[in-house]
Amino acid sequence: MGNRKEEILIVALHLFARDGYEAVSVSQIAGELDMTKGALYRHYKSKRDIFDCIVEHMEQQDGEQASEYDMPQEDKEKMPEKYGAVSLDDFVEYSKSMFEYWTEDDFASAFRKMLTIEQFRSEEMQKLYQQYLVAGPASYVKDLFDSMGFTNAKNKAVRFYAVMHFYYSLYDGAEDTENVKDGFVSAIKSLVQELK
Repeated sequence: MGNRKEEILIVALHLFARDGYEAVSVSQIAGELDMTKGALYRHYKSKRDIFDCIVEHMEQQDGEQASEYDMPQEDKEKMPEKYGAVSLDDFVEYSKSMFEYWTEDDFASAFRKMLTIEQFRSEEMQKLYQQYLVAGPASYVKDLFDSMGFTNAKNKAVRFYAVMHFYYSLYDGAEDTENVKDGFVSAIKSLVQELK
């Protein structure tokens, strides 16, 4: 993706996260970039096209995160052997990296914030919110816990992911984000000991 195209995505995503998707116009995005609407339309057909590219970019980044930590990128049914190869230690390290990713990566953090506010405005945004930030991750953790032989994997996955989601919210409002990050790491280590 060209630098200008990526810059448009990032600026649009920040505006969507701050003001909401419906409230942001193509003119506003172009204005933030000191470009005309016509110049913006040379890169993207519409505001919807920009949004679709944001979701596509997020999907790609999500896969790269999993790949970097040698974690499964697809459903358990499609790659059961990959799920079976993940250890609890691997999972904890991946969880720490995902926490940093969703809170500190500019794109992922803005995407998370956008979905958090937009989930109440449209069914499509609610589905994306569930896919990326609630049901999707909880189901993924459940499948990993199942593969690790945990009993009551679903309940344990919900407990684990509830801690992660709670710390996302704490991080967003914190003055000392390092303290929140340390608290998250301590909480998941403690929780993992309880879950065994």
